[in-house]
Amino acid sequence: MCFAVDYGGWGVLKSREGRGFGRINMSVNIAAFGNERDGFSEDNQQPSLFWSYLRRSALISQIDSSLSASHVGNPVFTEYQACVFGNVRLVVHDCPLWDIFDSDWYTSRSLIGGADIIVIKYSVNDKTSFQDIKESYVPMIKKALNHCSVPVIISAIGARKNGVPCTCPLCTSDRRSCVTTSEGVQLAKELGATYLELHTLNDFYIQKYFGDVLEYFMIQSLNQKSSEKMKKRKKTQKCHRVQPPQLEQPEKMPILKGEASHYDADLHNLLCCCQCADVAFCPEDLSTVVEAHKVILCSASHLFMLLFEVKSPADIHDASIVHMAQSLFAVEEGATRGVPPGVPPVRVVVKDAVFCSCLPDILRFIYSGAFQWEQLEEDIKKKLKDPEKTEHVLEKVKCILKTPGKLNTVKDCRPHQIKRLYNTSLRLFFNTPVLADVIFKIQGATVPAHRAVLVARCEVMAAMFNGNYLEANSVLVPVYGVSKDTFLSFLEYLYTDSCCPASILQAMSLLICAEMYQVMRLQHICELYIITQLQSMPSRELASTSLSIVSLLKKAKFHNSDCLSTWLLHFIATNYLIFSQKPEFQDLSVEERNFVEMHRWPSHLYLKQLADYRNYVHSQKCHCAVM
Repeated sequence: MCFAVDYGGWGVLKSREGRGFGRINMSVNIAAFGNERDGFSEDNQQPSLFWSYLRRSALISQIDSSLSASHVGNPVFTEYQACVFGNVRLVVHDCPLWDIFDSDWYTSRSLIGGADIIVIKYSVNDKTSFQDIKESYVPMIKKALNHCSVPVIISAIGARKNGVPCTCPLCTSDRRSCVTTSEGVQLAKELGATYLELHTLNDFYIQKYFGDVLEYFMIQSLNQKSSEKMKKRKKTQKCHRVQPPQLEQPEKMPILKGEASHYDADLHNLLCCCQCADVAFCPEDLSTVVEAHKVILCSASHLFMLLFEVKSPADIHDASIVHMAQSLFAVEEGATRGVPPGVPPVRVVVKDAVFCSCLPDILRFIYSGAFQWEQLEEDIKKKLKDPEKTEHVLEKVKCILKTPGKLNTVKDCRPHQIKRLYNTSLRLFFNTPVLADVIFKIQGATVPAHRAVLVARCEVMAAMFNGNYLEANSVLVPVYGVSKDTFLSFLEYLYTDSCCPASILQAMSLLICAEMYQVMRLQHICELYIITQLQSMPSRELASTSLSIVSLLKKAKFHNSDCLSTWLLHFIATNYLIFSQKPEFQDLSVEERNFVEMHRWPSHLYLKQLADYRNYVHSQKCHCAVM
């Protein structure tokens, strides 16, 4: 038999007939340690386990063996080279002497580190050698493996000398001179190895027993190497293949922060400054005066509605409220309706002197909108310093704030529940002539309102009704530059602190009105509404809508809505492919066009890369899965 071995380039192996096996690019390395012959054996020329396997296996061809030296120059192991499975290179390093671990740790560690399979051999009749393997060399092998998942086969070879071979783990007949099966199994457990007993090196034990197990592990090793090689090849191909362009994420849109409500603070400030007051409370001796506003009081109390003739006793349906109104207050006759500008406030006499002394605290409590009952209770206690009088006043307050037909539960109500009732109650006076003291004339129609609410909620109207303007002394006030529906929505916000535009265009009209009267929070609410509606539009609807985003941008800029105008520019840039096809895109100024081009998404570079990639895919006749 002729063969050639090239240790540098793996070589090209040829059989006796000269048939070429091709370039061998996969190999299996086996490291075998231990002597299968016992020290008392008379036949020291019997073939080794691996030599017997290589000669007898039908899968092995082109066997070559050589005696190799260790790192320090001592010939301590035999190297076998052969072909297995047709074109797989098999390399076996057979080390019968364990001294290699003592004399040359470098070589032994290299053999273990490069091994795909490790085989440990010992004779069942050499107990001394087994003890050395177990106590000294197995720990070294475990340390060299360092938790690597290399399969290990432990082969116990030979028939035990003292009779029938022992196959029972519980057998104790040969424990003194032979290595028992249980000892071998325990050693295999320590290494996580496969345990085999080969009573003799005949064809059955070599091919059907040892050979099948060894070839199973060789196939597993080859599969793992093939998988790793495939992954590496795919990774290399992926690196060299033309990659589709990566679409970057669009820029983050500017964040618009809403403004907190100051509805309660506005009404509380109205009480403090006493602007547009139309009612004055005083004791029976007329020594002091506390001013207030009918519309605020009536929005909080049915008793005040009865007192100022907003409701009749028949509407109240509660005798306790009617009795309290008659016994506690007396109103000047003929002055209960709305008071025209310049007319003194309606005088209301408080018949209860103790209650009257606490009236400023009670009004502050009502105007606060939060209904902090504990705070009111504490303030009245400090002022009166008399528990009976305190309870007397608090009971009257409960009756004033009582809902007809229900028990006095003011103290048990939570602040946010009372506040919601308070806002809803003011809605009762929105766009109604009841207690109205101003009428707006707009687009040929009239809209009644209440100066107290307008002054409290809008600084522009506060200046208009309290300054040197015609509106200060006029009941009829004309409004220009805004539609009736928009102005009604504006007034509704002033009365209720909320607004619900029906569309983006209506929200923009309301934003313009809010900017005209300098109500910044309403302006922010309209901005957020417009942004929310635009963000919820799908691309198909955005492309087909008749709504002009550029027109919204122009209006936002003109009316000083900087946050909205900046957001709209980003919105146009983010949806560049849609808006660049619309005629309105040409209406952008040069500065706006430059901003959009700079922040456009997708970027011009990405579209160019995408076009180049499409051309490449088309030239390669491949299917493009990018878009």
